[in-house]
Amino acid sequence: MGNIQIIRDFYSPLELAKRTIRIFTPDAYYQQPSRRFPVVYVFNGQNVFAHPESSTYNNWGANTQLDSLVAQGIIPPWIIVGIDHLTNRVAEYSPWQGGRGLLSADFLVNRLKPYIDRSYRTLSEPYWTAVMGASLGGSFSLFLGKKYPHIFGRIGSISPPLTWGSDRMFDYWDSHTHCWSKILLQVGSREQYSFYGICLDYFTITADFYRHLQRLGYHKDELRFLLAKKDLHPETACQKQLPEIMRWLLNEPHRVQQRSAIA
Repeated sequence: MGNIQIIRDFYSPLELAKRTIRIFTPDAYYQQPSRRFPVVYVFNGQNVFAHPESSTYNNWGANTQLDSLVAQGIIPPWIIVGIDHLTNRVAEYSPWQGGRGLLSADFLVNRLKPYIDRSYRTLSEPYWTAVMGASLGGSFSLFLGKKYPHIFGRIGSISPPLTWGSDRMFDYWDSHTHCWSKILLQVGSREQYSFYGICLDYFTITADFYRHLQRLGYHKDELRFLLAKKDLHPETACQKQLPEIMRWLLNEPHRVQQRSAIA
């Protein structure tokens, strides 16, 4: 089993807030002291790990699931950085509609990632840097992938509410970034809800966004749509789907393998 370090007072100056950051380092990090490791940044960090100080129910178990896939030789070991959300999660992950998403993005890009790259033995290139989240964290991951394609090459978007902010995400993704990319969209087939007369059809809108990215020129080696049959909205669905998500999103592409120091 790897190690999880929790930093409870990581200051974000533009947000005027102290954040909680959870950092998982795999066994290989200590067994191979000359090796560098890729990093995946995950939102809703309090739900990400199977750990006594994480959410007791419905956590993703990302650390144990990654350990299992690494032991099977399916993916290389990754560092996982879980970012707890602040009090107003909706505003934090919303770059539009008066939200604070741009401040959250600045924290990740200009404060947290430089700290992780400085403090840990990381592979900092975009094809070894992933960002991932569920629900609003999933749509925010898509926003970051388009805004910073030279930083985040891998994007995992689980059950994103893409109708949030009308069709802004479709308009925002108006072209191929022409950067190395792996984009995974995952949704449950039963994610269709009605709240106070407002219909939220996660399945249909996510499938539409997948086809939108295809029209922009993203091909099957860059883009995958993963349908979880009969699943509802996260977090329990994440436990079941995470191994398949990791298999595709975090694997080691042949064309990158020769350029990295991961071996």
